[in-house]
Amino acid sequence: MTPNMSDVTPVKLAALFRAAFRTRWTRRHDHAPPTGDTGTRPLPDGEQAGSSDHASRTADPAAAESTLWRLRTTVKDEPGSLAALCTALAAHRVDILSLQTHPLADGTVDEFLLRAPGTLEGAEIARAVAGAGGADTWIERADTHDLVDAPTRVLGLATRTALDAAELPLALRQLLGRCTIRSLPAVPVGGGRGPEGVPVEGALEDTVMRLRAPEGGVITVERPYLPFTPTEFARARALVELDARLGPRVPRGQDVLTLPEGHDITVRRADTGDLRAAVEMHERCSPRTLSARYHGPVGDADRYLNHLLSPRYGRTLAVQTASGRIVGLGHLLWDGDETEVALLVEDAWQRRGIGGELLERLVAMAAEAGCASVYAVTQSSNTGMVAAMRGLGLPLDYQIEEGTLVVTARLDAPVEETDGAVGLTRAETP
Repeated sequence: MTPNMSDVTPVKLAALFRAAFRTRWTRRHDHAPPTGDTGTRPLPDGEQAGSSDHASRTADPAAAESTLWRLRTTVKDEPGSLAALCTALAAHRVDILSLQTHPLADGTVDEFLLRAPGTLEGAEIARAVAGAGGADTWIERADTHDLVDAPTRVLGLATRTALDAAELPLALRQLLGRCTIRSLPAVPVGGGRGPEGVPVEGALEDTVMRLRAPEGGVITVERPYLPFTPTEFARARALVELDARLGPRVPRGQDVLTLPEGHDITVRRADTGDLRAAVEMHERCSPRTLSARYHGPVGDADRYLNHLLSPRYGRTLAVQTASGRIVGLGHLLWDGDETEVALLVEDAWQRRGIGGELLERLVAMAAEAGCASVYAVTQSSNTGMVAAMRGLGLPLDYQIEEGTLVVTARLDAPVEETDGAVGLTRAETP
């Protein structure tokens, strides 16, 4: 029953995150990281404090002996308040595995990780906490990933984002829980007025925090169901500051593949440093290919490239030849509750399995990031993209939206191996 007081100490990180542009094109959605189990949706009614019927119905029978819960409550900042909570939980045979405290001006927010008897419902725990003086109590089911203590978890997130700028939005979600993250550029891609600026130190207003992006825009984080604490705000700001110091960065690993005719190609991560090579690829693509990719005027294609190549916006894979020429790009784009995949392969290199290889890798990235599905926006005449989606071996949904074909693949089934089907063979990376 002894709380892990090492979690009480606020974690100090050096910081990270440069905001990506937020633009509207293709499906006209706001792009943001995937949600997963820390998504933008509020908790279902059955999982809010005061009710755990949903959790009881969906719980694994094998885990009925005990259940993990995350609980947050506000208490008066006075001697004995924490002891009263611990006593009330002990009376229900609830074990406190860890505790974090978030000081406020007129009280303290205590965040617990609890192990409770499997027969004990969340509503009962919430009532016990309220009886011991807790207010504004929130409770939800936890899992074994929450057993990692807070300093270790935050340092792990900082390490991931230090290695790859594209990890930053995902790290913020794991740090702050269910929230909506929006990145607004200082100058919108389509022109017009940018967002209202924020002070250097950022701004915190109850359930909304606003941070200054290193590129000059604004990062807005909103969590409607639970106010942010000053401690959470300080941690998020530290991540943004760290990111600003580190600058643009992506992993430099690469794979060498051999096409059926014997040519070697390299698949690697790309970023804004590849802008010139990407523009040159655009110039070699036919208007038909560009139109099929961007679903609009061909002349507007170049204006999106810097935005798409930014790791703040998502992840990009590039295919290049032995001479270093980029002949294919694949984008994984965070799109609110959804995730978009998009491909562009130079005309002379189409029908060689490159698109299928890119798509398979992008889908694997999406699955690793916790995305429930991916979608592609294309034209019904683009048989190559449709065939590539079918080649994933995943359940697909087809619908017409705004005059275009939207193909959605669910990621709740394993991706079938397709290397043999597309004719690519792997070589050792030099």
